[in-house]
Amino acid sequence: MPDKETAGGPASARLHALVMDLVRTGGFLDPDQAALPGRPLTLSQGFALHELEVSGPLSQRALSERLRLDKSSVSRIAADLQAQGLVERDRDPADRRVLLLRITDAGLALRARLASGFNARFDAWTSRMAPAELDALLLGLPALIRVMHEDQEEAPIR
Repeated sequence: MPDKETAGGPASARLHALVMDLVRTGGFLDPDQAALPGRPLTLSQGFALHELEVSGPLSQRALSERLRLDKSSVSRIAADLQAQGLVERDRDPADRRVLLLRITDAGLALRARLASGFNARFDAWTSRMAPAELDALLLGLPALIRVMHEDQEEAPIR
């Protein structure tokens, strides 16, 4: 079992190197990385569409909390998505001062194409993994995400 006794130990160093390679190989370093070839949609915009589809209408504040992005970034994302006809802004019937972002039918269609493309990519990758490797990934990745969530709850984004 890897040594995880000390900060910066072999497991920490290996995980750091793996995450760096994942981010680099996945093309996530480019903030303008297109989520879908041939469509001017950034990864952040793709994540915003996902959150709006899964959660229903959200205020910009709620969306910024879910995406863990500052309000000005989410404001730009929302404006860009609205300009493309992928989201609409509606007044919250419970509080008319609040604008809710709602995914449009065009946004839902694009979101479905994005999901299909990502699933095809993941299927291609995981089909080349040994069953034990896939099992380990499906066990370890949720554990890493869980402890990352625990840290975020201790230190919320400002």
